[in-house]
Amino acid sequence: MTERDPSRSPELQEFLYPRHSYHGTFTPANLVFDANLQEFSQRVGYVSNLTANGKLTPIEAYGQIRHFWKILKRSCKALGIGQGE
Repeated sequence: MTERDPSRSPELQEFLYPRHSYHGTFTPANLVFDANLQEFSQRVGYVSNLTANGKLTPIEAYGQIRHFWKILKRSCKALGIGQGE
């Protein structure tokens, strides 16, 4: 009998990394960007909570959020979101 790793349970994954369905105009690029935007939002929430609980300094939080923003911005540019509309 093998023990199940609780960190791999679908319920825990859904709790830690909630995903919401996409409701905009469907294109593959929009769908990918939506997923990237949700991940950005999730990460910013974690950093904000760590800062509020004294685990990160505001300067560290700013640096991490800025890094996440740059990643999101690159993905937006690579996917062509907002260009030619």
